[in-house]
Amino acid sequence: MISGMDHLPEREHLPTTQAAVTALRDLAARYAREIEVTHDIGADQTSRRSAAGIGVTTDPDGSLPHEAYVEFGGVPRVSVRLYPDDDALITVEGVECPDIARDDVPAFLRSVFEGLAHVRARRFPPGYRLVVPLPGDRAHTEYIPMVLLGPWLSQNVR
Repeated sequence: MISGMDHLPEREHLPTTQAAVTALRDLAARYAREIEVTHDIGADQTSRRSAAGIGVTTDPDGSLPHEAYVEFGGVPRVSVRLYPDDDALITVEGVECPDIARDDVPAFLRSVFEGLAHVRARRFPPGYRLVVPLPGDRAHTEYIPMVLLGPWLSQNVR
């Protein structure tokens, strides 16, 4: 198991965008962070439903897609876009981490807020990667362009 992950709960099931938003509000309260949430509801409002006609609010199956954008206050700067397709885009200090399963979002954020996330540096060829440990001996890694290495990312290089 990845060190420091033994106290984190296993992956929790979040069946809807609203359930994920509620979990993120709980995390914000736990880590004393401000949170701002914006909801986009309807096929004509969500970012992945651009092919929906004007005035069309439901998907072909009759469901009403719900997308949310969440911003957390404090350092590191973190935002989350929750898509209706059970995945999310998490941005940490300008580094985009796409295709995070909605059920993994709380564990991902706990790792970031508890200081378990770090930047792995490589000398040759030079490069940096954001590494975010997840429960179950998993980790999400994302390439970081050198120009994005701000203060928080730089102080977490290993």
